[in-house]
Amino acid sequence: MYPRRMKTAAIILAGGSGSRVQQAVNKVYLPIRERPVLAYCLETFERAPSIDRVVLVIREEDRQQAEQVLSEIPVSKVTDVVEGGPTRHRSEMAGLDCLAPAIEADEVELVAIHDGARPFITLDLLEELIAVAAEHGGAVPGLSVEAPLYRIGDADVEPLPEASLRRMQTPQVFLAQPLLVAYRASIAAGFEGVDTAETIERFTDLPVEVVEGDPRNIKVTFIEDFFQAEEWAVDWDKGRWLKS
Repeated sequence: MYPRRMKTAAIILAGGSGSRVQQAVNKVYLPIRERPVLAYCLETFERAPSIDRVVLVIREEDRQQAEQVLSEIPVSKVTDVVEGGPTRHRSEMAGLDCLAPAIEADEVELVAIHDGARPFITLDLLEELIAVAAEHGGAVPGLSVEAPLYRIGDADVEPLPEASLRRMQTPQVFLAQPLLVAYRASIAAGFEGVDTAETIERFTDLPVEVVEGDPRNIKVTFIEDFFQAEEWAVDWDKGRWLKS
């Protein structure tokens, strides 16, 4: 028998800025081959068979730009556009607050949280993460660490075991109810994780599996990232990004 498909929502975080790309405009609205960065991942989540709805978290000052992006691309799964908070963690909480009634009514069973500045998430990776999270409780994409890393102390330098280290990506996918409970507990405790997985680790006993990430699933952060993204977008336009 095939496992039952779990009802899945996505939260896409688009509340960043353009400071590190030396732009006054939020980087998710900057163009890659004449399309906004944000449009690429929105289109992927729209195509994903396992995604039922999408909540887009924005800065209120960007609302007009967000609505323009949504009007220009063929998406129907974006049900809500909500204002985020001053930090990533608070923006995640804003997305979860929006989904809370559906989560508590078992109308949403899994939640995927993704950076809007990661344009090249593939359908294959997204669907694998959802399947693994449905089986185990949580799933995150991670890439192996290639260069040697060291922990520098007051008196010594200690090499870190590369085989056990991963560079985390998004989307990160978790069972919805434990995720909501964890974030409510984190807010009450004044804790803010660097990503979703850290909050899950701190406030739940939910097992989390690491899935092999994709080196093309970059977070567009610096000017040089846009040069690389321009090259990769050629393949996207030819449909090659539908699969890993």
